[in-house]
Amino acid sequence: MRSRKPLLRYLGPAFLVSVGYMDPGNWATSLEAGSRFGFSLLFVVTLSSILAMFLQALAAKLGVATGQDLAEHMRARYRAWPLLFAVALVAMVATDLAEFMGVAVALNLLLGLPLVLAAWLTALDVLLILYLERFGFRALELVVLGFVALVAGAYVLEVALARPEPLALLRHAFLPDPTLAHPGALYLALGILGATVMPHNFFLHSAQVKTRLGLAPRETVYRYAFLDTILGLGGAWLVNGAILVVAAAVFHAEGLVIADLAEAYRTLTPLLGPLAALAFALALLASGLASSTTGTLAAQRVVEGFLGGRAQGARIRPLVRLAAMLPASLALTLGLPAMGLIVLSQVVLSFALPFVLFPLAHLTGRRDLMGGFANRPLVALLAWGSAGGVVLLNLWLLART
Repeated sequence: MRSRKPLLRYLGPAFLVSVGYMDPGNWATSLEAGSRFGFSLLFVVTLSSILAMFLQALAAKLGVATGQDLAEHMRARYRAWPLLFAVALVAMVATDLAEFMGVAVALNLLLGLPLVLAAWLTALDVLLILYLERFGFRALELVVLGFVALVAGAYVLEVALARPEPLALLRHAFLPDPTLAHPGALYLALGILGATVMPHNFFLHSAQVKTRLGLAPRETVYRYAFLDTILGLGGAWLVNGAILVVAAAVFHAEGLVIADLAEAYRTLTPLLGPLAALAFALALLASGLASSTTGTLAAQRVVEGFLGGRAQGARIRPLVRLAAMLPASLALTLGLPAMGLIVLSQVVLSFALPFVLFPLAHLTGRRDLMGGFANRPLVALLAWGSAGGVVLLNLWLLART
């Protein structure tokens, strides 16, 4: 009988990445989509998850085949690497902004803390990262996996309480709905698709898979990395789908449109009871902590890749967090809504995407770098097409915003 231990040794990098696909920014879009249009946009969640799996598999392949991550390749292969580095840092700050705002909202809901104070308390997760890294990369991966498990468990409870109709779920999860032709539905559908692809995930994934090199031949490492990607992002698909399903089964059924995290929490109590609201807030907290942790870790990987040196990366993480916290704290002090800040971060990420996806498609197609791992013609076509499609989508959303 074949041992399962080899598989467990390779699992982990994609689960770190997966939290970026179920972060607080995605929650808001899925909540509004489900509450406004019911199950009609569930197919878009499935489609966007398939796209994410494909692009993340490319990032993992780059790290396995070359032993270098995306940031290292950008530094070595492109003369404009200082510009790429600057854009990557801006993207890290924007990512961090959305993630810790989710934590702040969760702490506000659970403990009644003012949003400004709750936002500053999220700085403590940087200390958590620094502490966990003393025990190796597996310790950090296991803690993040625990957060992911908490989010998944909370939404298993939410779905059980909401009791959606199973056949409707299957139909809408795998078949497009005519409602997509509605202008408002199309806008939200494109928002779901565009918000799933974020720059930091590609830097992080291509770097984290390098921790598995040396355990086996590269072909074996990539085979397990591909399986890890399917499992990790498959879990993110289920969570994102569950958020939309609960919003459809609970809010849409009552004729309520939800466009705010705090509003969803307050509305769940009279509809499903205090246990459902508590599970929602705890899942939001876990999601924010996990995605904030991986976001600041990605910032370190970016600095290490472009500039080299672990000490530089460790120093830059608190600076990235501070750069995100200062404008957010000022905005919250002035009374600006938390969700507005999250939307702003997504706009910034829209600008950064072309500087990541096109190099990823280009590098993974170079046979002189990738050898036998280089993209075959069909994969190359899908890679360039996916990159171009996502960029056009985000530019369209930016124009609409």
